[in-house]
Amino acid sequence: MKQRTQVLVIILSLTLAGLAAVAAPAALPGAAGLPFDQVIRGNARDLLEQGRDVFRFDTFGDEAFWGDTLKLHQAIAGEALGGVGPGLSPHTALAVGLKVDAQALPGPLQADLRAGRVDLNAPATTLALLKLGAVIGVKGVFDENGRLASVGITCALCHSVVDDRLAPGIGRRLDGWANRDLNVGAIIGLAPDLSAVATLLGVDEATVRVVLASWGPGRFDAELFLDGKAFRPDGKTAATLIPPAYGLAGVNLHTSTGWGSVTHWNAFVANLEMHGKGVFYDPRLNDAARFPVAARAGFGNVRSEEDLISAKLPALHFYQLAIPSPAPPRGSYDPEAAARGAELFAGAAGCNRCHVPPLYTEPGWNMHTPAEIGIDDFQAERSPDRHYRTTPLKGLWAHQKGGFYHDGRFDTLADVVSHYDDTFSLRLAPAQRADLVEFLKSL
Repeated sequence: MKQRTQVLVIILSLTLAGLAAVAAPAALPGAAGLPFDQVIRGNARDLLEQGRDVFRFDTFGDEAFWGDTLKLHQAIAGEALGGVGPGLSPHTALAVGLKVDAQALPGPLQADLRAGRVDLNAPATTLALLKLGAVIGVKGVFDENGRLASVGITCALCHSVVDDRLAPGIGRRLDGWANRDLNVGAIIGLAPDLSAVATLLGVDEATVRVVLASWGPGRFDAELFLDGKAFRPDGKTAATLIPPAYGLAGVNLHTSTGWGSVTHWNAFVANLEMHGKGVFYDPRLNDAARFPVAARAGFGNVRSEEDLISAKLPALHFYQLAIPSPAPPRGSYDPEAAARGAELFAGAAGCNRCHVPPLYTEPGWNMHTPAEIGIDDFQAERSPDRHYRTTPLKGLWAHQKGGFYHDGRFDTLADVVSHYDDTFSLRLAPAQRADLVEFLKSL
């Protein structure tokens, strides 16, 4: 009996030891035996910091396009500093919407700016700011003699602004905010050599410059290099408003016409719009009937010899999802009217059927046909799914400049509310429409 008991104890001990071995996970590579929760926290911290650096400073090797091909740096430097033409002064740069990071400026230079002792009409000052890495979204490459040899752009060019605390256009960074002051077309139009763009589109350089000049502040045409449609049927520019890159956590599709997830669009822009060096695959662009320019150029399957993009997409994605929508400033809306508007939003107006709180877009496939929202299909037809996305509403107050909807067709939020009042026959009283506007401003 005693022997049998000893055998059972041995068997039980071995069984428990085996179960413990199964339950205990193997040490994670590089984790140094840390609890996995701690590994997750460390990974989140690392991704956040890496993604911020990618968003702000990484050109993905696009200097080869903006500098070597378009020679944009020559126009920035000007003839007196080894380039061509008059050069780009800080005054002109600020006028076309470029922003300066005050925190990248030495203290004495900040003091000189406040006192008006900096020559903002000299291209040499622009080059000095580029050397400091202070021009948001623009990276200068200088040779051993200190001359500007090339230039690249980063995500922050279009999707960061400043708080203007030092001067208009000069202040602390506000990542994720849409730069509705930025005249992308005017900046690209400075390039001495646009022959590569003209060849891609199958037109002459003069036509390219006309198209670029038509965009205006806060607009960019991401589909131009896909379908070549520079103007709407009514003659207006086909360029759309630069969107914010904040408040995207939990939002399925990134752009006004869908296309794909946040990370899909990051890869799309880095490869096809910024003209960085990487890998991008989207066989929908092989449709020559809908995307003749993209199909001809092989944009549906891009394979650069050197991939400077793909490894950075996870961190960039993580950082963008971490950027919250900015809260409205105190005094920017009427709280009592906003409270009444909130009731209408979820009640008589029925806005929450599509703009589901707290995302204020649909969880899931947040897309609608043009007919469902009562507008034309021009931009929708330029996208693979021919739909429009339900726009997330948080932070609307921060991107009112330039109008609303993808193309700024509505000047004010009141115009947007009136459009839906008419489209869905809501029969809201003027006071109710005003209350809805105050609620939208409060998000």
